[in-house]
Amino acid sequence: MSGTSPALQPPADAVRPVRHPDAPAPGELLGAHYGQCFGCGGEQPHGLHLAARAGEGVTITAEFTVQPAHQGAPGLAHGGVLASALDETLGSLGWLLRTIAVTGRLETDFLLPVPVGTTLHLAAEATAVAGRKIYATATGRVGAPDGPVAVRADALFVEVKVEHFTDHGRPAEIRAAMDDPDQVRRARAFEVNP
Repeated sequence: MSGTSPALQPPADAVRPVRHPDAPAPGELLGAHYGQCFGCGGEQPHGLHLAARAGEGVTITAEFTVQPAHQGAPGLAHGGVLASALDETLGSLGWLLRTIAVTGRLETDFLLPVPVGTTLHLAAEATAVAGRKIYATATGRVGAPDGPVAVRADALFVEVKVEHFTDHGRPAEIRAAMDDPDQVRRARAFEVNP
């Protein structure tokens, strides 16, 4: 990526990320971590409904189709929606590291317009870890997984404890998630970057 800021350059003592032994298997569909998540949640009528899959190593692939509700200019995806798709895909890398992390910094380049109706094929990779910091990169391609790059991003995620969400989230939603009788769904609500 051109013009990446110094904040997104891993320090000299950073290490390569290692896929957690309990991470989802390559090719496994990750599903939504929270039904109301704008990026992956199925309960968001205008959300991205992004479908992410575990890749090899510490990589994720995902897809979403640009809907009319995602427009900025007439007939074209809003840049913020495209940045959200990259952020959601990058945040899904936490599933492979088995780490709860939030976006600390996201730098995005917009290279091509993305028309409504286009399926954006996303790919993300964790590239380095230094303490609580996770460095990652992603691309979004139009038309096919090997199509032209329309958007790309570099990101810095910061590992946090679950209290980050329970202390700062709106109480009604936190209570509803914590009271969910489905233990897996309850745990997943706080596992990846919302």
